Amino acid sequence: MKFVTFDAKGQERLGVVDAKRGILDLQKASAALPSDMVKLIEGGEAALNEARKVASAAQDKGEWLPIAGTRLYAPIPHPRKNIFCIGRNYKAHIEEGARARNLPVKFPPVPEIFSKPFTTVIGPEANVLRHAKNTSQLDYEVELAVVIGKITRDVTQSQALDHVFGYTVFNDVTARDKQAAHGQWFKGKSFDTFGPMGPCIVTKDEFGSPSGHRITLRVNGETRQDSNTSDLLFGVPAIIESVCASLTLHPGDVIATGTPSGVALGMTPQRFLNVGDLMEAEVEGIGVLRNKVIE
Repeated sequence: MKFVTFDAKGQERLGVVDAKRGILDLQKASAALPSDMVKLIEGGEAALNEARKVASAAQDKGEWLPIAGTRLYAPIPHPRKNIFCIGRNYKAHIEEGARARNLPVKFPPVPEIFSKPFTTVIGPEANVLRHAKNTSQLDYEVELAVVIGKITRDVTQSQALDHVFGYTVFNDVTARDKQAAHGQWFKGKSFDTFGPMGPCIVTKDEFGSPSGHRITLRVNGETRQDSNTSDLLFGVPAIIESVCASLTLHPGDVIATGTPSGVALGMTPQRFLNVGDLMEAEVEGIGVLRNKVIE
């Protein structure tokens, strides 16, 4: 199933998406379902089964909103925690980053974990601020993001996918000069609007294995990043095992798994984002996350 958070007369509502029928307001369809994505995730299999039942029963076209023209928010508009992120997790991206900084190529022995504040999160079609007074090197990073489905701590790789609710698209927008100046990733990745997420969450049963999905990013229609999640240095089970070691994850926590090569930093010449640029981040099986840069 594909779940969204959408706008209904200024209110955030929980919906299920059907490509042919549109968007169904789940709480209107069933009083047993919440209007909040995190509460749905916390409801586990019982909530999922109820959502499946009401979506199957909603045959009247009048119950479904058209996808076109319905405003979507980030699937989890107000994360309870920072977004967990994995740095340098595609080999070609590690190589391009080392070249750009005139450093030797060195692959990390374990996942490199940092976070972005929940205040960075915006949804599909929302605008990314240029922040020109604080950066001259605005960059993009398309990523597959994992949405945790249950309380998770100290699980092994073999158990990890049992703790996943689903997957979404994330764009780890970055101020490269601030990233370099501070000597670590947090500040350069934490400006307001630097965390586009969406357009939906696809449940793990529909998405299938997190490996083997094409992942791309276009700027003004030009493909900049084009790879496959099978090229992750550390796959989703290894990432979850590493993140949750002695650290409790909760339903609705989001882990962005890293970006492939093709970022502006690694280009010759470097082609950073400017006002008016349109980013389209896409993961096969989920959809396209569009965001425009504005002043």
